[in-house]
Amino acid sequence: MLVSSTLPPMQSAPASLPFDRKEYTNEQLLMLYKALLKPRLIEEKMLILLRQGKVSKWFSGVGQEAIAVGSTLALNPDEYILPLHRNLGVFTARQVPLGRLFGQWQGKLGGFTKGRDRSFHFGSNEHHIVGMISHLGPQLAVADGIALADLLDAQKRVTLVYSGDGGASEGDFHEALNVAAVWQLPVIFLVENNGYGLSTPSNEQFRCRSFTDKGPAYGMEAVQIDGNNILEVYGTIQRLAEDVRQQPRPVLVEALTFRMRGHEEASGIKYVPQELLTEWAAKDPVMSYEQWLLAEGVLSEIRRHQIREQIRQEIEEGLQAADALPAPSPNAATELADMYQPFEPDTTQQLPATSQQPKADKRYVDAISDALRQSMERYPELVLMGQDIAEYGGVFKVTEGLVAQFGKARVRNTPLCESAILGASLGLSIRGKKSMVEMQFADFVTCGFNQIVNNLAKSHYRWGQNADVVVRMPTGAGTAAGPFHSQSNEAWFVHTPGLKVVYPSTPEDAKGLLNAAIEDPNPVLYFEHKLLYRSITGAVPDEYYTTPIGKARLARTGDSLSIITYGLGVHWATQLADELALDCDILDLRTLLPWDEEAVRQTTMKTGRVLLLHEDTLTGGIGGEIVAWIAEHCFEYLDGPVQRVASLDTAVPFAPTLEKDFLPQQRLRERIEKLLAY
Repeated sequence: MLVSSTLPPMQSAPASLPFDRKEYTNEQLLMLYKALLKPRLIEEKMLILLRQGKVSKWFSGVGQEAIAVGSTLALNPDEYILPLHRNLGVFTARQVPLGRLFGQWQGKLGGFTKGRDRSFHFGSNEHHIVGMISHLGPQLAVADGIALADLLDAQKRVTLVYSGDGGASEGDFHEALNVAAVWQLPVIFLVENNGYGLSTPSNEQFRCRSFTDKGPAYGMEAVQIDGNNILEVYGTIQRLAEDVRQQPRPVLVEALTFRMRGHEEASGIKYVPQELLTEWAAKDPVMSYEQWLLAEGVLSEIRRHQIREQIRQEIEEGLQAADALPAPSPNAATELADMYQPFEPDTTQQLPATSQQPKADKRYVDAISDALRQSMERYPELVLMGQDIAEYGGVFKVTEGLVAQFGKARVRNTPLCESAILGASLGLSIRGKKSMVEMQFADFVTCGFNQIVNNLAKSHYRWGQNADVVVRMPTGAGTAAGPFHSQSNEAWFVHTPGLKVVYPSTPEDAKGLLNAAIEDPNPVLYFEHKLLYRSITGAVPDEYYTTPIGKARLARTGDSLSIITYGLGVHWATQLADELALDCDILDLRTLLPWDEEAVRQTTMKTGRVLLLHEDTLTGGIGGEIVAWIAEHCFEYLDGPVQRVASLDTAVPFAPTLEKDFLPQQRLRERIEKLLAY
């Protein structure tokens, strides 16, 4: 079969707007008119304020209002919508107070982000709206998570998420649709096809002629609608939503429309052929519907003017309310605290040093499995997700047996799509669920990096929505697995405010820290060293307990030297200390973000000689951060220069001889002897 190489044509307008009133009453038709007109009049005002410098940026939705308004009004108020830049009609149709909305755009304290983010980069659980981040695609997977939560709770609800035709080129689009199809999630994916991704026309964005061609390939229904016809949008989405509530499944909807102004006001529209602008101007969704209502006698000229004046008055009152809102006052303590949801751990579950709990010898891997099982029992809302984690038990058999106990609804095999699953974990959080996402190898987290550092980490700071997510990261070298299955990448996440990062070195801490990470409502990266899974055993309490996040432990005590380390480094340091009979402190950090400054201070003051050891490469590792902190805060207690011992600044090599040279273990003895002799 030959496939045509012809590119899809430039976006052209349908010939007419055949409004079909069906069974709608005059009141319903006027309700839609008012809702459609409101965002247009707000935009007209905002464009004036933009020129006056009272708002900093504007993404125009002129020409596309019918999609946002019609689809929003078609849903129930408790159903989530995830809009984009040009979907002002979602917020107005959900009755978001204009004073607060305008305050958001002006960066006021009373806006939805306290001045921390702009435009529609926010959410409001009160209004069941989750706003975008600038990367466009990640919110599609968040919709999957919200829909999954509804499915798990047997709630007959649908979730609606928007994409542009340009944004649909991103991998997030594919991953989200694929997951929704595999899991049969009640999501309506609404593609606003306005013919351009900023200035790049559709025929330079994709080869398919229609997005409805994509639906069957994912195994889902696909529908194309006239996005400028408010009645068609409203009626189609309403019909689909009613059906999806009863028969949960994803649906792809392509709404044909056109953007009459620039991508944002500064970019202009010089790249758009004039004939296209003329053609689509005749299909203006507000004016064409208004003229039809006048022609049908549903709307009179007097009533038209009255409605416009009422909306303009509401806008002016909203602006006055926004003007009265205070600007945010910088307060470092508040800013730092708001990166995380406030959380006081249950100290009664923390394991005291003199605990009399019954213990049993467990391997590192068994302690992790123990924690997952007991946390699943403790939190019925906890969902586990990852590749091959169900019947197969994961590639390291950490989750073996859990699907038999808790079922496939809560222990979920996922497609190979790290970004979509991490995004879905945020969606689950929005509906009050906890989730654990297993990376098959820590190396593969790069495929979901954006979701972690820009969505999970920043969500609470931006709009108060926590991400109750644990990401398990099988990490580390020593198994001759080469550059893509051996990396120590914890420093990437230690650099990211809003995350917590833990890294246990013993079976007891492996269980306690994982339980604590799941208990914590903030996003936690949990690193577990693959080489430790079956190579170490230790006494582990049988019952549920937690190890406090943010607290280091002294693995060994002495007076002549402090070795500060974590993970496999604890075992390297202990082995060498035994060989050399070192009189040293070995401080196991256990938590890398936030790391225990007071414990570092105490051991530095005690010995005066400090060495930082980690498996991660030297440059940019957390060791450099701690060394800098010691130099700044503990300089007067030092009896020698602080040393760092780490892996070579190369990729992790495959051959055992090269890997041994890469790792820092053989350089540790030399540095310790040098420091003690200083």
